[in-house]
Amino acid sequence: MILGVYMANISSLIASIASCVSIFKCRALHCKVVKTMSYRHGFIGDQLVGCYLRLGHEVCAEKLFDEMPERDLVSWNSLISGFSGRGHLGKCLKGLSKMMRSDEVKVVNALINWYGKAGDLSSSCKLFEELSVKNVVSWNTMIVVYLQNGLAEEGLGCFNVSRRVGNKADQAAFLAVLRVCEDIGAVKVAQGIHGMILCCGFNANMCITTALLDLYAKLGRLEDSSKVFLEITSPDSMAWTAMLAAYATHGYGRDAIKHFELMVDHYGISPDHVTFTHLLSACSHSGLVEEGKHYFETMLERYRVEPRLDHYSCMVDLMGRSGFLQEAYGLIKEMPMEPSSGVWGALLGACRVYGDTKLGKEAAERLFELEPCDGRNYIMLANIYSASGQWKDASRVRNLMKQKGLVRASGCSYIEHGNKIHKFVVGDWSHPESEKIQKKLKEIRKKMKNELGYKSRTEFVLHDVDEDVKEEMINQHSEKIAMAFGLLVISPMEPIIIRKNLRICGDCHETAKAISLMEERRLIIRDSKRFHHFSEGSCSCRDYW
Repeated sequence: MILGVYMANISSLIASIASCVSIFKCRALHCKVVKTMSYRHGFIGDQLVGCYLRLGHEVCAEKLFDEMPERDLVSWNSLISGFSGRGHLGKCLKGLSKMMRSDEVKVVNALINWYGKAGDLSSSCKLFEELSVKNVVSWNTMIVVYLQNGLAEEGLGCFNVSRRVGNKADQAAFLAVLRVCEDIGAVKVAQGIHGMILCCGFNANMCITTALLDLYAKLGRLEDSSKVFLEITSPDSMAWTAMLAAYATHGYGRDAIKHFELMVDHYGISPDHVTFTHLLSACSHSGLVEEGKHYFETMLERYRVEPRLDHYSCMVDLMGRSGFLQEAYGLIKEMPMEPSSGVWGALLGACRVYGDTKLGKEAAERLFELEPCDGRNYIMLANIYSASGQWKDASRVRNLMKQKGLVRASGCSYIEHGNKIHKFVVGDWSHPESEKIQKKLKEIRKKMKNELGYKSRTEFVLHDVDEDVKEEMINQHSEKIAMAFGLLVISPMEPIIIRKNLRICGDCHETAKAISLMEERRLIIRDSKRFHHFSEGSCSCRDYW
């Protein structure tokens, strides 16, 4: 009760300061702050400084600023921006100089972060190099800056150098480097960081262990995620939800439901909207239609969680996945809010699978309105037309893409081996082992034909070209090359884990199923939508993705 009144007083004072138009009232409010609270509460000191400056009383502002026991970058910004607003350039420069002298490292760290977020990596690097004293925050900031600018490996190098010069990794450092590991996609690096976490005694840190289990899941190591989760003594709701998300992404719907029931019924943890997003997604990825409907219907009445756009998107995907396109369309029409691009995108994906060009066209047109610069929607509609032989319509959509200057991303696949990430693109002959890889590819195709009677699914080549050209094109897809390489170098005891930046094509999907059967190997392929677990001739996605 007392705390509530105190917080209300702070809010009331902040509102009064913001609306203050009289120097006498400003001074009265200042006195009240001095008598009843600290300058740091609600950043009231900074706001008073800004108020004095706004009212033209620079002397009072400077005096108050000098009296404040704690001043951070926000405080200095309040003072300098106040001078700037009144046209006092000299005082701005004087304030900046004083700021740099008073706490140089803290200020420079903030500037490194600011330049990094703005995409000015060279300025961030220059400031970092010029720092005479680099604290752990300096190093952590630089790791994040490298990551934000697409240089994850440099971020990892920065983390390693930081440790070599004697800095002990803290929570922020480990959280940053775990994000780096996700971007690089290297399991061995992640395992090395995991070892450091254990050695440094951070295995009981909930934030770090949750981030670690999430990382393993994103790298295709669901078993490792589960192991990390089971080692947490008292997992909180974030850890439970992260593990649920892992099951969902990998298409383990039944495990996700068991996990949810254990979380809610046995441990009494209340689910939130994020929990239900992952639960419904898990049902969708596993084709659990009735289960998904049940949880969607009970999330409000039993758990008091209002359905949001993400939940509707999951339900449209769930119904579309099972072929109930009109039911999915009906749900969109009944939504209490405007459908998002995620909702229409889920319907468009279902139209692609089931070849519904009419409904697909409507979904695509809605997406063009919501996301006019997202080329994926144009490609999806063009593919729907191509699959049904409507080449003129497909050509029209592709020409529309060109007119808008939209370019389709090139497909590439990644696989880890020998402490290195190997990248392959379509028709790739750049790898040192290319001849062996291509020979293995031919062996696979011959074995598929002889043992399984398989014929290349050239209908997935959505171009109006001859059949032999289609077959040659589809046989050189990047994921097929990565699979052949994996068979050559990855131990039969280990799964072949491949990442692809685009959606896996139908022929490559069938090839992975065949390899898992003929070679008795486990393959895990993560495309732009989800994980596919191939084993004994079948896939966890049940041939819908």
